[in-house]
Amino acid sequence: MKCNSKESQVEKQQKRLIYFALKQLGKPYKYGAKKHEIGKVFDCSSFTQYAYRRIGIELPRSTILQAEYGQIIPARKKPPFFKKEDLQPGDLLFFKGTKGHFNKKFPNGIGHAMMYLGNGLFIHASGSGSKKNQKVKLEKFEKVVNQEDFQVAKRIIGSKTKERSKSKAR
Repeated sequence: MKCNSKESQVEKQQKRLIYFALKQLGKPYKYGAKKHEIGKVFDCSSFTQYAYRRIGIELPRSTILQAEYGQIIPARKKPPFFKKEDLQPGDLLFFKGTKGHFNKKFPNGIGHAMMYLGNGLFIHASGSGSKKNQKVKLEKFEKVVNQEDFQVAKRIIGSKTKERSKSKAR
């Protein structure tokens, strides 16, 4: 028997997203990964775009455009910005970065994206640390939600609109 409730469809998408994201663990990081390289190497935004594409959701290619997409998840004014119950699998958190992009919505810039998997874990394509450590990897909840460079969080799966939000960054 097939259940058509919105909640079950959201949960199904979340599980598929997690599955596809975790299959990329350990793949190398490459800043500015080219379209033909994606799947073999990732930067942070190509990783989130790739994983979401696998479940039928098209995200823009750059972090700053991804940060404009989806529904804003309200954050606390200071770290920790979230508790575990505030986030759902697939939620994206965006951070300032040294190679970030800037616009009127995000005057501090957006330079990095991480995806929440649930169970206190995030996944992202990380370009920090030694070359060996630059890869798709997991991070603990407490480390991520306490980062001072946090800018905005977005819910993509189950958001009321798939249009870009008209929100102000913090």
